[in-house]
Amino acid sequence: MNLELNALINGELMNNGDWLEIISPLNNKPYGRVPALKEKEINQAFQTARQAQKAWAKLTLFERISYLRKWADLLLIHKVELAKIMAYEVGKSLKDGQVEVERSIDYIDYTIEEAKRVFPETLTGDGWNVKNKLGIFSRVPKGVVLAISPFNYPVNLSIAKIAPSLVLGNSVVFKPATNGSLTGLYMAKLAHEVGFPKGVFNVVTGRGRDIGDLLVLNPEIDVISFTGSVAVGNHIRKLGHGKDLVLELGGKDPALVLKDADLTKTVKEIISGAYSYSGQRCTAIKRVLVDETIADELVTLLKTEVSKLEMGSPLENKAIIPLIDIKAAEFVQGLIDDALAKKATLVVGNQRKDNLLSATLIDHVTADMRLAWEEPFGPVLPIIRCKNVEEMIMLANKSNFKLQACIFTNDINAAFKIANELETGTVNINGRTQRGPDSFPFLGIHDSGQGVQGIRETINSVTRFKGLIINY
Repeated sequence: MNLELNALINGELMNNGDWLEIISPLNNKPYGRVPALKEKEINQAFQTARQAQKAWAKLTLFERISYLRKWADLLLIHKVELAKIMAYEVGKSLKDGQVEVERSIDYIDYTIEEAKRVFPETLTGDGWNVKNKLGIFSRVPKGVVLAISPFNYPVNLSIAKIAPSLVLGNSVVFKPATNGSLTGLYMAKLAHEVGFPKGVFNVVTGRGRDIGDLLVLNPEIDVISFTGSVAVGNHIRKLGHGKDLVLELGGKDPALVLKDADLTKTVKEIISGAYSYSGQRCTAIKRVLVDETIADELVTLLKTEVSKLEMGSPLENKAIIPLIDIKAAEFVQGLIDDALAKKATLVVGNQRKDNLLSATLIDHVTADMRLAWEEPFGPVLPIIRCKNVEEMIMLANKSNFKLQACIFTNDINAAFKIANELETGTVNINGRTQRGPDSFPFLGIHDSGQGVQGIRETINSVTRFKGLIINY
């Protein structure tokens, strides 16, 4: 198949005659192509977004909602086609692709309901003994939002940036990841069918290394919302000075398994948390810190379940699917090789063909191994044996990644105490690390990000207060 889709700029589907091939992780061969836009087209997207924004903001909320509802309806109608594109483009199973589209429709619906509850705040000066003043503070759109999404959730993590921005009256320039561009442009095609006013929603494509700086440095931008790597996120921090930033970056989420944990439930949560979508999730469990007195039992149980995970094609809904490209697989392989060279123990896995890597479990990982600290973004899970809870907390907090953590124990008091000592965005108790539900705030600190996402939080990040003070 050779799928070819156009960019969306100023209400028109277009290309400039230059193309970027999208390589499928299924066979490492071209699956389709998208426009490789240049500075002229990028600037046009932002200029039209700026020109269109004020008129868009002047529409009533319900008028803007009507466009989003029509888009959501089309996304749902085309969920099978979107899932098929995701399978070939990012290696997501057909089943998971359809679930992602459905989840994104729910996100739009919830966003619409939250937008209806964005009320002005009314204040008086009474608390300061100031009479005859009435302040009305409304949330207004910030202006032009640059939304940059990752490959791993090309529909959901795009909608999470786009829908709140549009419904509150911002215009959007959307740049999908290279692998994810066909999905993004298919969404753009459906948005074009809806007939959003020209310039309100623009979708641009091209290699990040070619157009990334052109995007981030554009003077029309008011807000940048980015999900991706730490390196790119830190680059955006430097270039995006003066712009409002929301950055969702990497994770090295630990699972702390205490000696009194329910191991049957714990194993089920760890398997799902570590290996779904072959671990290509920032919220995947990426290390297990376990009390050494129960480590043998936990590893035995994990080995049994990991061995059941079938590897193969996402078209067949296999549990372990190819990583996004060979470079990613080579990086994960390097982490595994380093750990084994330093006397870690291979429990199961470590079989690889190109970018398809089997579910791998490695025991006796120590702090001198790269696998203890670096984010693999692949189906490999290190077991780190700890003498006590204090060592678990120390190792958890020593990482520069601080997105999420999870604690498995039957002692709820201990769980609360440990949670308070963990330096991270969110702590899950007796459940795997995960992004959802989407209505919850989602955040990381240090190398894991900046700002807060979640539906209400994203609405706040793309709007600002504007005050009107009446003197009487």
